[in-house]
Amino acid sequence: MAEFDTIRAGARGADAAQIDEGLRAHMNKVYATMSVGLLVTAGAAWAIGTSPALMQIFRNPETLQPNILGWIAMFAPLIMVFAFGAMINKLSYAGAQLFFYAFSAVMGISISWIFAVFTGISIVQTFLITSISFAGLSLYGYTTKKNLSGLGTFLMMGLIGIIVAMIVNIFLASAALHFVISVLGVLIFAGLTAYDTQSIKNEYIEHASHMDEEWLGKSAIMGALRLYLDFINLFMFLLQFLGSRE
Repeated sequence: MAEFDTIRAGARGADAAQIDEGLRAHMNKVYATMSVGLLVTAGAAWAIGTSPALMQIFRNPETLQPNILGWIAMFAPLIMVFAFGAMINKLSYAGAQLFFYAFSAVMGISISWIFAVFTGISIVQTFLITSISFAGLSLYGYTTKKNLSGLGTFLMMGLIGIIVAMIVNIFLASAALHFVISVLGVLIFAGLTAYDTQSIKNEYIEHASHMDEEWLGKSAIMGALRLYLDFINLFMFLLQFLGSRE
């Protein structure tokens, strides 16, 4: 917020209004891209998760344990995130957008198992609760004058910790560790939602004077990816508490 206040303090009249209008348009593009990505994910997850024939391609139909393709689908989104970050500068805006939607579809495949484990009603209810929580947290990140950059460093360290713990628990299958990971996951991604929203806003303000349309377009997609990941992870961790099993 300090960057935003500094730039707006130096801007007058039409310039300040242009910055505000551009920021609103940029954030609208971020949220719109993210929303389409969530729809793609939901569609892919539902299509596979409600079809026993498609589900057995990735998991054992009785135990729901992943097979080789299931493990590939599980880790593919993580690999694609790193690849996207490395390739973003080489991709066109259209290419980056296509990559994001392809990633969203793969994410849908990786979480499709939830439709075989949890009731449809509890999934919808958790999605609505996640949406309301996400909206409030993102609004806080957008409007607060508090600098959240320090919180971001702490949250990223926590994120690395739970990723390691989740990988370890694949082999341990500890219910207690699973519960701790779920609690920490909700807290970490709630904080990251506010932090990422503020970061996306500040990044736009820092580059507002350049008006590089190519950069702004790809920046909106990267911002959408960050918030998309916050939403999906918040939803998945909340589902562990709120979901009713079949």
